[in-house]
Amino acid sequence: MVSNGDTIAAIATPPGNGGVGVIRISGPVVLEIARQIGQKTPKPRYAQLCRFRDADGSAIDSGLMLYFPGPASFTGEDVLELQGHGGSVVLDMLLRRVLSLGARLANPGEFSQRAFLNNKIDLAQAEAIADLITSGTEQAVRSAQQSMQGVFSEQINELIDELIELRVYIEAAIDFVDEEIDFLGDGMIASKIEQLHARIQKIHATAQQGRLLHDGITVVLAGKPNAGKSSLLNALAGHEAAIVTDIAGTTRDVLRERIQIDGMPLHIIDTAGLHDSDNIVEQEGIRRAHREIEKADKVLLLMDSMGADSAELLDKLPADINVTRIFNKIDLSGHSAQMIEREHGAEIYLSAKTGVGLDLLKQHLKNSVGFGETTDNVFIARRRHLQALSLAQQSVANAGNQLSHQAPELVAEDLRQAQASLSEITGEFSSDDLLGEIFGSFCIGK
Repeated sequence: MVSNGDTIAAIATPPGNGGVGVIRISGPVVLEIARQIGQKTPKPRYAQLCRFRDADGSAIDSGLMLYFPGPASFTGEDVLELQGHGGSVVLDMLLRRVLSLGARLANPGEFSQRAFLNNKIDLAQAEAIADLITSGTEQAVRSAQQSMQGVFSEQINELIDELIELRVYIEAAIDFVDEEIDFLGDGMIASKIEQLHARIQKIHATAQQGRLLHDGITVVLAGKPNAGKSSLLNALAGHEAAIVTDIAGTTRDVLRERIQIDGMPLHIIDTAGLHDSDNIVEQEGIRRAHREIEKADKVLLLMDSMGADSAELLDKLPADINVTRIFNKIDLSGHSAQMIEREHGAEIYLSAKTGVGLDLLKQHLKNSVGFGETTDNVFIARRRHLQALSLAQQSVANAGNQLSHQAPELVAEDLRQAQASLSEITGEFSSDDLLGEIFGSFCIGK
């Protein structure tokens, strides 16, 4: 068990007043703290009602005391929870009493970090704890639970085991060249490398969907004044988030709205109309619009349904931006709702005012980021997981190329790099800086 010898404590419930407040304590002096505060030796894994006493014997609060001896606890150390009333003042008084008995205030994520260091959970499971807390949709919660239960880690570990088995075979064959085994030409290694590549690719696709469930995508509405950007924002949001008038230039600042499309979080940003203006306020709004466009995952470029201003508007956007052209106001032009795939990207005809064609846009947004209808087996994932999977996939592909060039030593090295990339996901090989960055983003008390 990993321990630096100190005992940590923190309020584990959110700030403010509530019905119940919890103080969590972990470390070697937990049992003594329990005896001093509760005036009794706690029974393991048994909720005991007691009064929480101050140093002079006066009562601070009354509530439940739960003791979990290590290593069969969340952190792997002795853990104590004091569950009292949820007032901010009474919790602060109780925490000060705990700190006076030898504990120190826990750093953000330190309880989860100790659980990781004591091999109670791996790094992907630890991150899933934070993702569960911050999940904004029901699907994201279920996916975070999948990762917490080890579904993601299990698949990564299976890949690592296959890589190790293949590496052992190749390196043994390299070391025993006198056996004259044509292991490069028997087809078995090539087949296994191809299977590994396909499996990593499949896991990467599932992980990408899990990241979308948690983070969502940022969509910027752009176009000329009075193109219907604010109307489209209101239609997608399902309520009047933006002011809509017949006067061009109603929106002069950036307006943000967070919505869901079948469980996929969407960050929609309405921007000022793109046009030439001498007005200082409008110029600032246009500058902010361009700034948001440059950071967007996708831009919906609105124009009239005749498309007369299409080329002019596209010229105002960066060349590498993911753009879908939205031909709005088909209720006025007589066009039917449809989506057309062009070489330069999709075109969607709709009416933000009447809602006709809105379902086409919603389906397009889901399809464009690979968001599937079924999320039962999706696990939560982060950008670093996707990056590690991409690196592993590339390394395995490189191994296949080296195999075709009869370079066994390079094949073995590429497979080693793939294994190292995958091991970073579960934390088997992780730098202290990475661990500090991950756990530092957790809330205090978790």
